[in-house]
Amino acid sequence: RAVLFCRWLDPEQLGQWDMAFSFLVLAAPLSVLALPGAFGRYAEHFRQRGEMRTFLRRTMLVCAALAGVTSVVVFLARRWFSMLIFGTPDDTYTVGLLAVSLVAVVAFNFSIELFTALRNIRLVSVMHLINSVLFAALGVVLLFSWQPSASSVVTAYGGACLLSVFLAGWQLRRTWRAAPAVAKPAAHRTFWSKLVPFAGWVLTVNILVNLFEVVDRYMIVHFSTRPSGEALALVGNYHSSRIVPMLLVSLSAMLGAMITPHLVYDWEAGRKERVGKRLRLFLKLFGFALCMGQWGVLAASPLLFNVALKGKFDGGLTVLPWTLTYCTWFAMALIIQNYLWCAEKAWLSSVAMGIGLVLNVVLNSILLPPMGLPGAVLATSIANLVALGILCLFVGREGFPFDRGVRVILLLPP
Repeated sequence: RAVLFCRWLDPEQLGQWDMAFSFLVLAAPLSVLALPGAFGRYAEHFRQRGEMRTFLRRTMLVCAALAGVTSVVVFLARRWFSMLIFGTPDDTYTVGLLAVSLVAVVAFNFSIELFTALRNIRLVSVMHLINSVLFAALGVVLLFSWQPSASSVVTAYGGACLLSVFLAGWQLRRTWRAAPAVAKPAAHRTFWSKLVPFAGWVLTVNILVNLFEVVDRYMIVHFSTRPSGEALALVGNYHSSRIVPMLLVSLSAMLGAMITPHLVYDWEAGRKERVGKRLRLFLKLFGFALCMGQWGVLAASPLLFNVALKGKFDGGLTVLPWTLTYCTWFAMALIIQNYLWCAEKAWLSSVAMGIGLVLNVVLNSILLPPMGLPGAVLATSIANLVALGILCLFVGREGFPFDRGVRVILLLPP
């Protein structure tokens, strides 16, 4: 799908889609205050106490209300958001599509987080598959029948998320019916005092992680000293270099979310040593697989860029090795922070990502104007290495047993 989009969109439109998707990644958790992000830690807590219906009803109502309000705000302030996202106030039509798509993306993320927390990994996998297939199908149809622009891709993504949620609705009904009805639900104060503090730290981490992941493109749009069209074309070249690396990051984020409930289950049972052992083994296996993927992508890069992408993105080919390196580090960081989730020390992850974010902005401001796209990618690589190192330091202090094998895997990407 990503290869087809790169073939059919010019660099400017591809950059516009990249910025639009980056906005959805940032806005979706922020609009609902990251409440679904706390499901992996506390859904099992409420289910074991027979309060699953209360948990579902309250979180669904709050998230729906917050997402609706955010969507209206984005739609009404289209020109301001257009300037923020695309560097020009003229793309209000695309921003309007983003406002509508935001609700569908929030609903999809809510469903994924819920069923992951309930350890229904088969359904989560099916939802991801359906969403990906629908996105590809709708994207191809709209690009051919409507217009070859970022607007078509945004519409396809929002539609795919909405249809995926509808298809998962039957399982949500089964979960509701299987949950026992309690005569006296927990008081709101008791309920939210358990959920909100952790969700607040998850929100902080989400904002910092997502900003950390997209800040270099926003720096290119707003600080590259180039006109909006040329800056978006640079982002398009950057996007082409991130097609496969971001697939690896998405895979790690999905697998990291899947293993969280299992690690929490052992942690709650007092088996902390087993949590460290499982996570350490997972890091070694998955980290080595990521590096194998790196080398495969580098070997196939001439075929990918010169044939599949029609030779339109030479800038992306130039920065591909660095992009692969920092995306692998970022993916490993997403896995490692699971230990802090279990220990209810999510704020330490936010500190690491916050330092990396500040360093990323500073280095981009220095390297981006004279070096262009290579400077932005180099700055992001250094920031990722620093953030990963700080995260490892925090996790080690919390008792995670690093060994030589894990250290080798973490240093293997370069």
